[in-house]
Amino acid sequence: MTAGSGEDAWAQLSPPDRAWLAELAALAAPGGVALVGGAVRDALLGGTPLDLDVVVPEADVEALARATGLPFVFHPAFGNATLTLPDGRAVDLVRARREVYPVPGGNPVPLPGTLADDLRRRDFSLNALALRVSPAGTVRLVDVTGGLDDLRARVLRPLHAASFREDASRLVRGARLAARLKLRADRALLAQVPDALDMAERTPRLWAEVRLLLHEPRPGLAAAQLRAWGAGALLPGTGLLDALDRRRDAGAVIPVTAYTAALLHAAPDPAALAERLNLGEKPGALLTRARSDTFFPEGSPERELRVLLRPDTYTPLTGKDVLALGVLPGRAVGDALGHLSQLRRAGQVRSSEEERQALKAFLATKGPDETP
Repeated sequence: MTAGSGEDAWAQLSPPDRAWLAELAALAAPGGVALVGGAVRDALLGGTPLDLDVVVPEADVEALARATGLPFVFHPAFGNATLTLPDGRAVDLVRARREVYPVPGGNPVPLPGTLADDLRRRDFSLNALALRVSPAGTVRLVDVTGGLDDLRARVLRPLHAASFREDASRLVRGARLAARLKLRADRALLAQVPDALDMAERTPRLWAEVRLLLHEPRPGLAAAQLRAWGAGALLPGTGLLDALDRRRDAGAVIPVTAYTAALLHAAPDPAALAERLNLGEKPGALLTRARSDTFFPEGSPERELRVLLRPDTYTPLTGKDVLALGVLPGRAVGDALGHLSQLRRAGQVRSSEEERQALKAFLATKGPDETP
């Protein structure tokens, strides 16, 4: 879909959101407010945004938040407030500002600025669009970086030459956007990939973006974007993530932990990656189960991973299969399953049929009191 006009974008917002923004702009007189970022981008593409980020060009943010009558939390360091709408959604109110990075990779220092300054401090041109809402309720599109043309051309372009050196997490965020919105990288983006890789270890926010990437509709596609841009080293094992995407596309239920376990499997140092991403114990435990010989049912995350990690894997015989071969219920079933497990670990059986034949040979060595 071709990106539309400011009026088209405004019409894509839900009626309650339009009414609330108009009311907020009246409270923020004389400068009104501006809806910015992803909400404007997605509305211009014909979607109905749920997440709202609002820049306040002139009014006092804390006083404005209080005037809405909604619950809010004020963040003095950045002069921001997070409001809770009646439907439970969170809205960020941000005082218009510019930013400087005293240390590349570190947190920026906010300084007072205009709406144009606020848009120019952002990551990509198509995220630097705003819908300015006046106190009278009129709406106009503000584009100071050429973002609308880039959005129409489906081009992802950073706003300045030092963008990825200042904040390397923008590279991963860009891959997420490119995969989700089918964007192509501008040459200016590709030229900055080495800067992002150089700064990755000094940019904690980058790993937070990797965690968000794993929650994308198609994490493998986002990881493939990084690989195509020359940043595959950030996410080893993209082939496994691609395969999980295909399974998800086919209808399989693939949880985020399965994608994360696949990353750990491919990582040169799984423990370091788990710590860096603050993963907890669940992905590693899932990976251990997937690598084991324990039976897991069709469709389980363990089975989905096992098929990818061990392409020659097969469904081992279960207690039900052992009983069907005439073994009496009880200890004999456990002995038979234990014998098959030993054969699997030794690599002496490679299919369900080989297990069945091996079990028959095993049972033939038993006395008549162990089989019917």
